Amino acid sequence: MFLGEFEYRLDDKGRMPLPPRFRASFKDGVIVAPSPEKCLTIYTVEEWGKMASSLNGGNLPPSKLRKIRRALFATAFETALDSQGRIGLPSALRSYAAMGTDIVVIGTGNYLELWSKNAWEIEKDADLSEAWQILEGLEKR
Repeated sequence: MFLGEFEYRLDDKGRMPLPPRFRASFKDGVIVAPSPEKCLTIYTVEEWGKMASSLNGGNLPPSKLRKIRRALFATAFETALDSQGRIGLPSALRSYAAMGTDIVVIGTGNYLELWSKNAWEIEKDADLSEAWQILEGLEKR
């Protein structure tokens, strides 16, 4: 399970290290994809496969399934860790997520998210506030 928050810097070649404790999970490869929240998601090959398979079992009409497949698969990027535990991020994905040099990797359970530091601070504050409200609603059931 991926947990925690880790601050890094992108180098001038667009590379960033993955947190050392997670590197073994990515030995078979790394899938990086844009997220609707203007961050990047980082999947293990296994988790990406599960997510892709879940699309086949859904009840989406064929036209919507084609759109979601295009949005997910055409914009995703497959890479591998280098000998120093880094991954290279394509410029298109860095631009999409407005990545500067200061970035934050966060664990979200079964995948990682990669945020620009400024965007993560804003998102984290909003998420924490809303999460407590959601939890209180669950406790009342």
